[in-house]
Amino acid sequence: MGKNAEIILDINEKPNTSQWISLSIQHLFAMFGSTVLVPLLVHLSPAVALASSGLGTLAYILITRGKVPAYLGSSFAFIAPLISAKALGGPGAAMLGTFFAGIIYGLVALLINKLGYRWLMRLLPPIVVAPVIIVIGLGLAGTAVGMAMYENPSAPQADLIYSTKHIVVALCTIAIIIISSTFFKGFFQLIPVLIGIIGGYIISVFAGLVDFSGVIEAKWFALPDFVFPFISYEPTFSWQVVMLMVPVAIVTLSEHIGHQIVLSKVVNRDLVADPGLDSSLLGDGVSIVIASLIGGPPTTTYGENIGVLAITRAYSVYVIGGAGVLALAFSFIGKISALLSSIPTAVMGGVSIVLFGIIAASGLRMLVEHKIDFADNRNLLISSVILVVGIGGAFIRFTEGFELSGMALAAILGVILNLVLPGRPTEDSDLDLFSEIENEY
Repeated sequence: MGKNAEIILDINEKPNTSQWISLSIQHLFAMFGSTVLVPLLVHLSPAVALASSGLGTLAYILITRGKVPAYLGSSFAFIAPLISAKALGGPGAAMLGTFFAGIIYGLVALLINKLGYRWLMRLLPPIVVAPVIIVIGLGLAGTAVGMAMYENPSAPQADLIYSTKHIVVALCTIAIIIISSTFFKGFFQLIPVLIGIIGGYIISVFAGLVDFSGVIEAKWFALPDFVFPFISYEPTFSWQVVMLMVPVAIVTLSEHIGHQIVLSKVVNRDLVADPGLDSSLLGDGVSIVIASLIGGPPTTTYGENIGVLAITRAYSVYVIGGAGVLALAFSFIGKISALLSSIPTAVMGGVSIVLFGIIAASGLRMLVEHKIDFADNRNLLISSVILVVGIGGAFIRFTEGFELSGMALAAILGVILNLVLPGRPTEDSDLDLFSEIENEY
């Protein structure tokens, strides 16, 4: 790929101080809303999520030898398994599953280094990946609606109290996100989630849903609530937790590769060839492992920040690294953590309705873009099984402490069906999942 004459800062160019600060702050804002939303939904510390995001991004830059300007934030794909893992064994169980998800990235990176990446393309064609993405979004629809409608959505079903005030705030939040995404231009069009959270929060203040006592009492400097193994908890291996988290990597691996293709087009460099998918996947995996060791949610490369790169044409890894440092610094500001914790569930419910819907719709979009023919019984059967098993919450119980359920079971069944059913596409067709990704930015 040739050099783009309009580049403001190339990948290895160091910006001046004013450029560095302003451009890094833009990336911080682009990732902020989504990165803190995940821990708020799964009841982890937003401050720790910021810290793991910053540390993970810096580790990623080092492992990719400063050749990939990608920011890593909290992954939405892991929300459902994180909630289930926490229910089984608390934060320690969630971190165990997160750790092994990162290890899977490392193993796949090793295989790609030795065997190339075509085998992964054959394993994860659109007919498998797209329905799993739909399951991720729709599987959480009930959680999102409950947060938007009830005063205390975590209460038992019999004790749920419907609130008109909460649903109105949620609908206003949704409206703000839609308006921001549709009518705003440039950078502001890339941060509709953050704008929606801010707008919904302001409305919540007037509706009397915000309690500022925690913000007032919080210190300006405060150590995040890190969750360290052997200190905060005693790690205990659980096959059930591992099988909740690890299969989700089927989706996030493909998401990572897709982002690498899009980013390559934005920066006009073949990042799949240099530094290679093995390096970028290893960097992503190490970031996830770092998150697991300090109590943060799994991370992934962020499309929002790719959009910022496309708009600013400033591709410098120094700018991305600066955003990582800022995220790490923000995690130690106690007032920010307390402010995030004061966001009402109605606001988070409104945001979640939009985001989970977008996740599901992106799976549908993948099916359309790759022209999946549902007149073909093979495609119809694979997608049907994945959707009903995943959304329906089916499970297979092997022992009292080990069962395969929901999204994990759906993803594994999808891979198996794709491999065993006759009529599997040729090798060249399998590569379409990533070779035809369009640059949306």
